[in-house]
Amino acid sequence: MRNIKHKIFFTFFLATIALGQSFPPPTSLITVPTAGSLTRGSYSLGIRIQDEGGMIGTLQAGITDRFQFGLSFGSPNLIGDDSLKWYPRPEAHLKYQVIDESMSLPGVALGVNTQGFGDFVDSLDRYDTKAYGVYFVGSKNWKTPFGNFGFHSGINYNFTEKQDDEDMNYFFGMDMELNPEFSILVEYNPALNENDMTAENMSINKGGYLNAAIRWTFVEHLHLEINFNNLLFDEEKVEYFKRELKITYIEYF
Repeated sequence: MRNIKHKIFFTFFLATIALGQSFPPPTSLITVPTAGSLTRGSYSLGIRIQDEGGMIGTLQAGITDRFQFGLSFGSPNLIGDDSLKWYPRPEAHLKYQVIDESMSLPGVALGVNTQGFGDFVDSLDRYDTKAYGVYFVGSKNWKTPFGNFGFHSGINYNFTEKQDDEDMNYFFGMDMELNPEFSILVEYNPALNENDMTAENMSINKGGYLNAAIRWTFVEHLHLEINFNNLLFDEEKVEYFKRELKITYIEYF
């Protein structure tokens, strides 16, 4: 089964590299990073509303046309009636676009994202769903009659949440515009760094995280996203997949 998943990944990776028409990609999918970057002088403010009343706020800015920097912070139970708990520290978001996307080549970026999701387990120094850590990602986009269609794939290593499993990981995903307002997003993260030792006991997925979303750009610069996460959930540990809401606002200084 694992060999099949690896073959699928490399098929996506080759498709990302091989063909297509250049088109500006999004800077991220649901959780997966892309090779797209905020342009110089722009910034994005994002709010992710999680299950159990959790919330994460993220502020990122385009320092140059290739380099973006940001910070995020939040709480796993900001909304609710139990004792308020904050994440232990702000988390970092860095991305540098190494290669611009062209007709024949994908865009390629190197980045760091230390923001995980869900509760934070102090004894293991990790989030329920681990962050991507340092990553290397390629993106290739095509222009269709409906709008943008892109593949994104990469590899990552989490250097901050490795106490229970420190394997390397990979990821891939796609975004497809249905019209200028609506997009469909799908991504897969096999969570190879959550399938051993204590991490395997904590994991609530069967074979990785399959996530999907609908993104609505209902006014200029403002995106509303409904996420359906962990579609491959382990029925012995959880009853249903996760539903989240993400709001992103992009503007220029």
